[in-house]
Amino acid sequence: QVQLVESGGGLVQAGGSLRLSCAASGSIFRINSMSWYRQAPGMQRELVAVITRGGSTNYVDSVKGRFTISKDNAKNRVYLQMNSLKPEDKAVYYCSAEILEYSDEYPRSDYWGQGTQVTVSS
Repeated sequence: QVQLVESGGGLVQAGGSLRLSCAASGSIFRINSMSWYRQAPGMQRELVAVITRGGSTNYVDSVKGRFTISKDNAKNRVYLQMNSLKPEDKAVYYCSAEILEYSDEYPRSDYWGQGTQVTVSS
């Protein structure tokens, strides 16, 4: 069984920075990609950033130039460095991944962490 555990959320003033971390553990043969999503109250969950095993990245337009996704393949970790935070970045941030488990023939993308709250005060 695979688990994703996020950490690093909190309260920060507008213009400040936070670094989120997500650790994947369990019966992992290979991680194809890892992503960060966020969900604000009353809003749909949106993809914030994704990084592939090869290191390619993609970001939602609203965070480009402010957020950076990175990973540590050896530790099965993904990070989200968030700079110049704005009040509209307030949300619960979720880690997700596409993972091939040892017991599976094909990778699955329905792995989610429990979420970490990010609050930005104006």
